[in-house]
Amino acid sequence: MICSMTGYGRYEIEENERKVTVEISSINHRYLDLNIRMPRTLAHLEDTVRTTIKQKVARGKLDVNIYCYSTAEEDVEIIVNDNLCKGYIDGFRKIGETFKIEDDIKLSHLIGINDIVMIQKKDGGSDEVAETLVKALEFALNELVNMRLKEGAALKKDIQDKIKTLNQLLEGISKRSYLVVDEYKKKLEARITVLTENISVDPNRLAAEVAFFADKCAIDEELTRLRSHILQLDRILEEDSIVGRKLDFLMQEMNREANTIGSKANDYEITRYVVDLKTEIEKVREQIQNIE
Repeated sequence: MICSMTGYGRYEIEENERKVTVEISSINHRYLDLNIRMPRTLAHLEDTVRTTIKQKVARGKLDVNIYCYSTAEEDVEIIVNDNLCKGYIDGFRKIGETFKIEDDIKLSHLIGINDIVMIQKKDGGSDEVAETLVKALEFALNELVNMRLKEGAALKKDIQDKIKTLNQLLEGISKRSYLVVDEYKKKLEARITVLTENISVDPNRLAAEVAFFADKCAIDEELTRLRSHILQLDRILEEDSIVGRKLDFLMQEMNREANTIGSKANDYEITRYVVDLKTEIEKVREQIQNIE
């Protein structure tokens, strides 16, 4: 199924005295770009997070925010740097004695100093934390993927509607292309008649000139390739795989064929069709930029 690269997923789970919240938002990107923010105490699980995401998402720029609140004794421990604390206390007292400052040293003065009190992860609860985190992550990913699939269905419907317009424009170009040579022949004959003042003109020479013009402005091959590309576009939309890059390449080929038709046609009406054709191709290309 067609999957968009835009979506959002969130899940919160609370078990074993731990509450883990995972939020994921994604936008379109050429490759898979993961920006993961998580507590330092869970940094050892980042590879697990990346592996889990890659199992369900192939392309897109993902911002992943992970929050964890735990009251489980086995998860963390408080470590007090006694030597550093004693050093600060001795320093404070020396300052007081030197400058005759009378002030008691309070616990609140020490708590705010970096590295005196440190929170450290224990190894004992790692497996349980990882299990809870992965569970929350998978639920958030499911929500993200479901939203991307709904958006993908809307993109598919819009592209299919535009395919109908593309086919209509090609039909108009095809019908008009059959008239171009005849109109050129009539204009050429009328111009020659005026310039030569009714002097007879070699019909073989006239036919050769018309044939040269017809060959120069022939667009049958380009029309055939464009129709083939449109059929391929319709088939790819039905594939159950990652198709974004394939579709992007196909749109480049379609745009190239449209440009060739515009340069060869040598006809005002066909040029108008080509402008509309290129506009529709660009609209489809913009939509495809959001497809995984």
